Amino acid sequence: MSDEKSEENTASLSSATENLKTDEKDNGDTVKSDKVKIDILLKATGNAPIMKKKKWAVDAEKPIGWIMEFVKKYLKLEPEEKLFLYVNQTFAPSPDQIVKNLYECFGTDGKLVLHYCKSQAWG
Repeated sequence: MSDEKSEENTASLSSATENLKTDEKDNGDTVKSDKVKIDILLKATGNAPIMKKKKWAVDAEKPIGWIMEFVKKYLKLEPEEKLFLYVNQTFAPSPDQIVKNLYECFGTDGKLVLHYCKSQAWG
């Protein structure tokens, strides 16, 4: 019976691996993915260090929490340090909010402006 279970696990792992290979054709050639990128402008506020590069193209399906982690790594902040992101200098979106949704509601001039700081600033 354990042989049947291991065969089922192997089969499900194989199908999961195949699902991850969506950017490859059957002949092994890779295909460019059609992921939509959204321009994000990151502006320092308060006591936050200033980033050398302020404009980033981010996958539209990424959550805000991913951007927060990216900025923390870029600024080399300690794991216990907090980072706050604000949209339109007014509210902090939840970490599970999708970039595309925020851009559709609050994007201007082809980009989404996010302010970041190490202490609460607005809202």
